[in-house]
Amino acid sequence: MTDNEHTYREAGVDIDLEARAVRALIDSLTYRRSGAFPMLGKVGHFAGLIDFGPYVLALAVDGVGTKMLVADALCDWSTVGIDCIAMNVNDLYVMNLEPVAFVDYIATDVLLPEKMAQIGEGLNEGARLANMNIVGGETATLKGLVNGLDLAGTCLGVQKKEKVVTGEGVVPGDLIVGVPSSGIHSNGLTLARKVVEDCASYDTRLSNGKTLGEELLTPTRIYAEVLRVTEACTIHGMCHVTGGGLLNFKRLSEYGFSFTDPLEVPDIFRWLQETGGISDEEMYRTFNMGMGYAFVAPAESVAAIQATVPDARVVGEVTEEPGVRLKGSTVR
Repeated sequence: MTDNEHTYREAGVDIDLEARAVRALIDSLTYRRSGAFPMLGKVGHFAGLIDFGPYVLALAVDGVGTKMLVADALCDWSTVGIDCIAMNVNDLYVMNLEPVAFVDYIATDVLLPEKMAQIGEGLNEGARLANMNIVGGETATLKGLVNGLDLAGTCLGVQKKEKVVTGEGVVPGDLIVGVPSSGIHSNGLTLARKVVEDCASYDTRLSNGKTLGEELLTPTRIYAEVLRVTEACTIHGMCHVTGGGLLNFKRLSEYGFSFTDPLEVPDIFRWLQETGGISDEEMYRTFNMGMGYAFVAPAESVAAIQATVPDARVVGEVTEEPGVRLKGSTVR
């Protein structure tokens, strides 16, 4: 690695180590309750499922991560609540689950009323976009344990059992239909911040006229239209492209995913790659690179998908050969 090259691991996040650590945790989760309302499926999908008679209840949990440090640098916390909601509800949409309730969790070293008010504004707007109630939450002042403020939440979803989409229906020949992101969303910010702080500033302007700070704070897109798509056509699987980039597709199926015609890469990712000297593989295994969500569906469903999500486009297909490939090159 040259002096100008940046990687996610060098910035402080080791995706491979994280996968091993999470696996070590999951392997310890062996207890299953007896009686009614058992767990459905395994731990490790985008959401956890609970048998509720003719319905399935689902839980997802996620947070804003180090995007909060960008908000702190700009003293603008008005949209991070949208990110918190989005990261949760998008994980539910992947399984065709409708989000209905949310609780937030804030851990901080010091409470600032103005900061909390702005966070609340974003949470409220995210709930509106997802048509969901915020039913409670927890705020903990943990001076000595927490340095700053961490915002996370847990989301409850529901769906009729027969309508849940797990990815089990994915077959070779299915098309991958990508949906654009609004920007960096809430993943890869540790690497993005490292490049900005090493090589520029949050006030640096891109060719599109926006500052790096504005680009990095753009709230995560909420893909609420997914529920209309699944009513209109057959969908075999879906993916929320979060931390790990294209590697998230491995969570859907043991078949392979070949991306031959990826979506256009937004300016923010081009700037990060060129300025940080980041390889194509590192970019596509860290960031969403302009595709925040994807449907995996038979060819005959594409027109219906695009009728509801006009900016969706075919980006590749499912293959017999396992793994993730970008224009023929394996992403590991």
